[in-house]
Amino acid sequence: MSAPSGLAAVLFDLDGTLVDTAPDLIGALDEVRAEAGLPGLGASLPPAVAARGGRGLLALGFPADPEAPERLLPEYLRRYRARLLRASKPYPGIETLLDELAGRGVAIAVVTNKPEGLARELLEGLGWQDRFAALVGGDTLSVRKPDPAPILHALAQIGQTPARAAMVGDDRRDIEAGLRAACRLRLAAGYGYIEATDCASQWGADAVLADVPALARTLLDAVAGDRR
Repeated sequence: MSAPSGLAAVLFDLDGTLVDTAPDLIGALDEVRAEAGLPGLGASLPPAVAARGGRGLLALGFPADPEAPERLLPEYLRRYRARLLRASKPYPGIETLLDELAGRGVAIAVVTNKPEGLARELLEGLGWQDRFAALVGGDTLSVRKPDPAPILHALAQIGQTPARAAMVGDDRRDIEAGLRAACRLRLAAGYGYIEATDCASQWGADAVLADVPALARTLLDAVAGDRR
């Protein structure tokens, strides 16, 4: 008898895909700016800038100081950790989607460029520590997305292959990593942190999903279709 060939694993990016963390990522930047006697930027920044990460946000917040991203990063991370879940929340419908995938026997994992320790704290704070079969952070390996190694590492941990996996994320690096890892599906979370200058339709994703319900339909249809 041949081995089953259906979709067996879904790998998710974290920030901007599973959880809206922009309020706290940007809030930490405002705290660092306040320490420097500068006004907050949070009200004027679109959530999508959260995709730039700590260094990118510091560069945005201190444009006249090219040394700021490296110099202030430890303080930024300290402040972000202190407010990790002050305003961050799962996108509506995500928890239902995770439950439905698990109920169909699909393994789910997180592959993020967020430092693993912070990602783990975030998942634990949400009560999600037992939802995922693997967690690979931006510092788990010596490389991170768009390198395919984090995806392959996660799949090895859960005993699955790229041919039976989907990668879901809101950034070009997520889709590129999924392509380079030869994942069966590469899905762009169009509701996430995609800046106006980006064009998600050109990333090479199999689909760009406008909201979580559309993502859920696409994933669950793929699982159901493969297993008929």
